[in-house]
Amino acid sequence: MEQSNGSSPDRNILCLFDVDGTLTAPREKIDPQLDEFFQTLRGKVKIGIVGGSDYCKIAEQLGEGDDVIHKFDYVFAENGTVQYKDGRLLSRHTIQNKIGEELLQDLINFCLSYMGLIKLPKKRGTFIEFRNGMLNISPIGRSCTQEERIEFSEIDKRERIREKFVAALKEEFAGKGLRFTRGGLISFDVFPEGWDKRLCLDLLESEGLDAIYFFGNETSVGGNDYEIFNDPRTIGFTVYSPSDTARLCREIFLDDSPPEC
Repeated sequence: MEQSNGSSPDRNILCLFDVDGTLTAPREKIDPQLDEFFQTLRGKVKIGIVGGSDYCKIAEQLGEGDDVIHKFDYVFAENGTVQYKDGRLLSRHTIQNKIGEELLQDLINFCLSYMGLIKLPKKRGTFIEFRNGMLNISPIGRSCTQEERIEFSEIDKRERIREKFVAALKEEFAGKGLRFTRGGLISFDVFPEGWDKRLCLDLLESEGLDAIYFFGNETSVGGNDYEIFNDPRTIGFTVYSPSDTARLCREIFLDDSPPEC
């Protein structure tokens, strides 16, 4: 597929997208027709992504290998702690350098102990995923199947497993400079204060953009899109599905219908 990044009067506007629930279903590949639409949109405005997952997981959903960093003008993985522009890695930050090994181990040990007391119909593997800028915590384990993800999500809605887990962490690590946000169906993220998705705005502020439109599905309090959605540097939109994201972008940027008289 030809990827357009030709000049346009609005190419100094950036559309910045969350990934799960915004461009794809959680952990699923992007629909080919939507993929084509967003490349068409790129001919009109700049496009970028800011996701909580690491780059490899984002690439599984939005492309293959290095394809993603060439399909988007900006790619911010792991809440923006790993930053790409125009296909080139700009910077990478690590949680261990930010909070130190002692606090990091205290956090990991607490999570392992807490999860050891949670009883679920099923548990799988990778309960703590260590990423550059955060820890991703999953009580069921990230290696569960799609069916098991949905089953856990339904249990979580009833029993508020993740909500109670985060409450315990906030109490245990109060004043330690950590933040906790939910995202997706089976996990939540732990990261240093200030390392939410707004981290990417520090770079984008210096890019001379006329406007940054942000689209995300977890924009309520506690969601991992909440801070960047409410930041005065962005124009935020809450979306409910990938097709809803495309609909909004079409209406805002590609609607060529004549104005009403």
